[in-house]
Amino acid sequence: MFTGIIEELGTVQKLDTLKDSARLTVQANKVLIGSQIGDSIAVNGVCLTVTDRSNSSFSVDIMFETLQKTNLYELKNHSNVNLERALQLQTRLGGHLVSGHVDGTGRIASIHKTGIANIYEIHTSKNITHYLLPKGSVAVDGISLTLVDIEEDRFTVSLIPHTFAHTTLGFKGPGSTVNLETDLIGKYVAKFLNPEKDLGKKDITLDYLSQHGFID
Repeated sequence: MFTGIIEELGTVQKLDTLKDSARLTVQANKVLIGSQIGDSIAVNGVCLTVTDRSNSSFSVDIMFETLQKTNLYELKNHSNVNLERALQLQTRLGGHLVSGHVDGTGRIASIHKTGIANIYEIHTSKNITHYLLPKGSVAVDGISLTLVDIEEDRFTVSLIPHTFAHTTLGFKGPGSTVNLETDLIGKYVAKFLNPEKDLGKKDITLDYLSQHGFID
């Protein structure tokens, strides 16, 4: 689990793309402290397992499914990446609960400045926006951000200067792809309220609950 509070920007040293997988090596400093082989590090919001490390870098293996569902395949040598170590129980939860299991991607449509804030409009699918709430949280490339406006196929988030200067979003412009993870608790609540929805069945109703013995 992660918080979406980025600890540092890493630099891609090498991305070896194989037939059904990839191996990524990232130069870093802070996230290496206390990290061992087998630990999890979120790279642009994707939870990955450290398979090798040195005093200045770490390596991870990326499965085919992860390459399909995230923007990691776009990385090149010297690309910047957001890095965060897995949270510990005594860590302040400054962002929100982030699993590192990306739900899909979006594309930055526009960026404009309002006061000190940079407002990003991101286009994505209905499967993503379905789980978004105004003033709720979303992880964008692993960054915990507060939602401003939400429409059927897009949403906006606001970045303070610190986030703009210390994450990959400060380097990305319109047309760039971002990894998206919706709020973990929201997804569980939606699943509990409509457990049969994914199977193509009707939503839970009072009649349904009565028929199945949940209420008299």
